[in-house]
Amino acid sequence: MAGTARKAFVATLVGVSVVVGALALWKLRLVLSLVFLGLIVAAAMRPGIDALRRRGVPRGLGLALHYVALLGLVALFLWAVVPTAVTQVQHAVDQDQLRHAARHSTGIKHDILVGIEKRLKRLPSGDKLVEPAAEVTKRAFEVLIGILFTFATAAYWIFERDRAIDLVASLLPREKRKRVRDTWDLIDAKLGAFVRGQTLLIVLVGTVLSTAFAIIGLPYWILVGSFAGIVEIVPVIGPLAAGALAVGVGLTVSWHTALAASLAVLAVRLLEDYVVLPKVLGGATGLSPLVVLFSVSAITILFGGFAVLLAVPFAAVLATLVDVVVRGRDPAQEEVPTVLFPAKDAEVSGR
Repeated sequence: MAGTARKAFVATLVGVSVVVGALALWKLRLVLSLVFLGLIVAAAMRPGIDALRRRGVPRGLGLALHYVALLGLVALFLWAVVPTAVTQVQHAVDQDQLRHAARHSTGIKHDILVGIEKRLKRLPSGDKLVEPAAEVTKRAFEVLIGILFTFATAAYWIFERDRAIDLVASLLPREKRKRVRDTWDLIDAKLGAFVRGQTLLIVLVGTVLSTAFAIIGLPYWILVGSFAGIVEIVPVIGPLAAGALAVGVGLTVSWHTALAASLAVLAVRLLEDYVVLPKVLGGATGLSPLVVLFSVSAITILFGGFAVLLAVPFAAVLATLVDVVVRGRDPAQEEVPTVLFPAKDAEVSGR
């Protein structure tokens, strides 16, 4: 009798612990997401930091140089893009111009302009903007804190990663330690290659399409082009949304402009699919488009829009673990992605 009661107590305790643990993880999902994002950022920077270290640059200085370079790129973007973008936004929300353009247009162009004008009239104004402005300020502050937390996590992980791997490996039988280290290195290499390649794609697509839209005379070309670059973060769905927006904006001018915009998007998409992706990403994650689409949709539904940034990296981690644990692949024999770094450098920094 006492033995049965003890087993029931242990089973209940385990069940309650699982439920409490699941609830705790759910409540901490934002923090865990930011930590995971920090690990991804660290994986992207590590080959560069290790390359500098082999040339005599201390790891701390190498990390600082990476962050300074990132700040420089952000400053360059703000200097080159934001003034033009702000001007275009002001023109876009100018109701007098919209009303005048709508009166002198017909067909689809007229319908689109009238629809935009009606929606702008519904926007709050005056004292009604105080509360939304306060909420936006609060959200912006939260985003800033999240960014700082992410980069702080990345910095700590650059220094603590090797010790963490050694700690985990020390808890396992000796014959499994090398396999665990190799698996960890492979995941790290895949995540780093994906981030570096995705960053290149965002810059490339945004720059090329903005230039193409400016040449064909598309209104708000820098806004539409920048949007097309940013939504490259969202596989499959992002490029479709960018193409639809470009065509819609083009229709406010003429069907010729809309056609030219759609052809520009199609040309960049074909160039990306058949030239850039194979050579830049080179199958860094090893995921099929169907798996990517499912991962993005599922994780976004479960955790919200922010989690779309983590969908593909998370799926890549799971796929690598399945390959190693279930399918029995040797992580040491898997090809190491080499985006922006020679294969020799990638392998040295990865192992």
